[in-house]
Amino acid sequence: MKNKLLSAALGAAVLALGASAASATTLGDVKAKGFIQCGVNTGLAGFAAPDASGNWAGFDVDFCKAVASAVFGDPTKVKFTPLSAANRFPALQSGEIDVLARNTTWSINRDTALGLNFRFVNYYDGQGFMVRKSLNVKSALELSGASVCVQSGTTTELNLADYFKANNLQYNPVVFEKLDEVNAAYDAGRCDVYTTDQSGLYSLRLTLKNPDEHTILPEIISKEPLAPAVRQGDDQWFDIVSWVGYAMINAEEFGITQANVDDMKNSPNPDIKRFLGVEADTKIGTDLGLTNDWAYNIVKNVGNYGEVFERNIGQGSPLKIARGLNALWNKGGIQYAPPVR
Repeated sequence: MKNKLLSAALGAAVLALGASAASATTLGDVKAKGFIQCGVNTGLAGFAAPDASGNWAGFDVDFCKAVASAVFGDPTKVKFTPLSAANRFPALQSGEIDVLARNTTWSINRDTALGLNFRFVNYYDGQGFMVRKSLNVKSALELSGASVCVQSGTTTELNLADYFKANNLQYNPVVFEKLDEVNAAYDAGRCDVYTTDQSGLYSLRLTLKNPDEHTILPEIISKEPLAPAVRQGDDQWFDIVSWVGYAMINAEEFGITQANVDDMKNSPNPDIKRFLGVEADTKIGTDLGLTNDWAYNIVKNVGNYGEVFERNIGQGSPLKIARGLNALWNKGGIQYAPPVR
């Protein structure tokens, strides 16, 4: 009973902390300091990683730049906080960061008990397995008895246990808190299998000593809708972050790119003119607390969803991940955005 009371008290404290951190308005706080503090991965190629000069790049990094473009009209007005799986949620709850864009799965526990809000899914993913080709394993169902490297504090760890239990398989978990520790352990041969989101496996394979010696198995064992998160208690900021993502998808659907966005202002299509903030009676920006050219600024500075995907993790990148589920809804995928009107 004491444990239950303690858990309830801790849960209430977390929610209270999140509500306090989101008091006033996050947009006002962001404008006052002049930049957005964005929580990202400590280093995941294609998604978020610093170069030798400390400049961040990647799919999630570009989302943060898109938020900065919407708020300030300037993609450089963002600072990045590298976070491990274990400290990403406390950093958001405490107000250390304004938005979390760190390949984070939207789940009911995180949406409720942790006091966070998710809405826009920027990458539909699923958990997979990577093994050495020398093991001659073709399916995850052949992994009984294997040692499996996994990061603690993630849905990955829970999915792993569920999958092996459901299929009556035995395994030896080799657990680490930090991503670089998991990578090093697998590369050194301390485990037979590496499991995480399949997108992450494509990224991590590039960092191994001999990438061509490893293969990613076909099974997808979970649903992993990866989404940016904000604190509960500030609907305006929640709307802004969500609609930044929806604007990028709508821009791709409209055929608006970085290269043609200026020309598209002259489109005869009223939806496009409204989207770009040039329709006379538009209020798409002011209703959010932004200027009416916020969506134009996103596309001009960062690009549409497809452009961001392809250059960071798609066919224009070393990862060469197929769009798959992340293609637009009218191109065989499930990426779909509400209308901007």
